[in-house]
Amino acid sequence: MQVKRIKRPISGVLLLDKPAGCSSNQALQRVKRLYQAAKAGHTGTLDPFATGLLPICFGEATKFSHTLLDADKVYRAVLKLGAITTTGDTEGEVTGCKAVKLSRDEVERAVSAFHGKITQTPPMHSALKHQGKPLYEYARAGVEIERKSREVTIHSIALHKFEGDEAEIHVACSKGTYIRVLGEDIGKQLGCGAHLAVLERLSTGGFQLEDAYSLEQLEAMTESRRDQALLPVDVLLAGLPAVEVDDESAFYFRRGQALWKSGIATSGLIRIYASHGVFIGVAESLGDGRIAPRRVVLT
Repeated sequence: MQVKRIKRPISGVLLLDKPAGCSSNQALQRVKRLYQAAKAGHTGTLDPFATGLLPICFGEATKFSHTLLDADKVYRAVLKLGAITTTGDTEGEVTGCKAVKLSRDEVERAVSAFHGKITQTPPMHSALKHQGKPLYEYARAGVEIERKSREVTIHSIALHKFEGDEAEIHVACSKGTYIRVLGEDIGKQLGCGAHLAVLERLSTGGFQLEDAYSLEQLEAMTESRRDQALLPVDVLLAGLPAVEVDDESAFYFRRGQALWKSGIATSGLIRIYASHGVFIGVAESLGDGRIAPRRVVLT
């Protein structure tokens, strides 16, 4: 008889370096099994061929995962110039080729033209949903769905290397930016076409790839060492002001009741801590001394 494994009610944030060749959900499930976690979710999909930073939230941290979904991100991308594919990356079929005869200056000018606010049309090969199904399922069935264009912001974009038919760029961008579409658009601007040969996420919401763990590293760790790799839940909210309340107030806060707290100069969302620095949730300061619970953490 198979023994059912007991799931652990752990909470925290893991910075994962996702490998190529697996989807974000497959990487999540492997990590979830390693931790025997009762609840976990990732914070922003990476394509299967892409690598890099994929923060994973466990337990109570999932209540605040939207902070990373909405965060700015930084990518390293290598564009293969002169070849167009059906998916905009290496996983698609090549549908057109053209000789590449470009100078570095020409490539730099084309890349820099995408700095600032730009408009993109989401690709068919994406996780964006239409009538409850991701677009890539329609694409696999040969069905084209009309998509609305959207405005995104490229905070910075720079050409780092250019050799032959490959151009490496680094991009800092707002949420919702499709780097594959950006690569294709740069190829159109250059007149030769392009697709992504490499895509790596370097940063999201202030977290850096250099601080992430690979699946191999996690698998080689003991359970206690893996637990030590988790960041506390409140790292997701580091940009919010922090307020400490006494134990009696914390008791009522945890039960969803509003508090009175004098001396709070700001209105808006704030982090709430009980004594000894225990994070207990996020509240809204209403500006008149009242603090209304918005997300309560079960510690």
